[in-house]
Amino acid sequence: QLQLVESGGGLVQPGGSQRLSCAGSGFSLDYYAIGWFRQAPGKEREGVLCIGSSYGTTYYTNSVKGRFTLSRDNAKNTVYLQMNSLKPEDTAVYYCAAADINCSGREDEYDYWGQGIQVTVSS
Repeated sequence: QLQLVESGGGLVQPGGSQRLSCAGSGFSLDYYAIGWFRQAPGKEREGVLCIGSSYGTTYYTNSVKGRFTLSRDNAKNTVYLQMNSLKPEDTAVYYCAAADINCSGREDEYDYWGQGIQVTVSS
């Protein structure tokens, strides 16, 4: 089966950091763009940022610029989302998704999805 498996998340205080992992199962992420989406309580799911297979990071949510970064570890077939200086408004379920060529802020352009991870930012 072709799957994305997310790990990490949980409760963090405002100003703290959290790292989420998105690991490919059954396929290599090397040639896929990996996007991250999030859905906050009572809000629509939104594109946050994306790392391409051969390009840099694209941001779809301006509020995370300078705080969220993406990286790849191809040996582990994993993409990491590092979240720093977290704010209560970052509280959401975070999803990673794989697109076969290019990054996109549109959900319908992604082929595979992770199960979602809850990130709660609260004091």
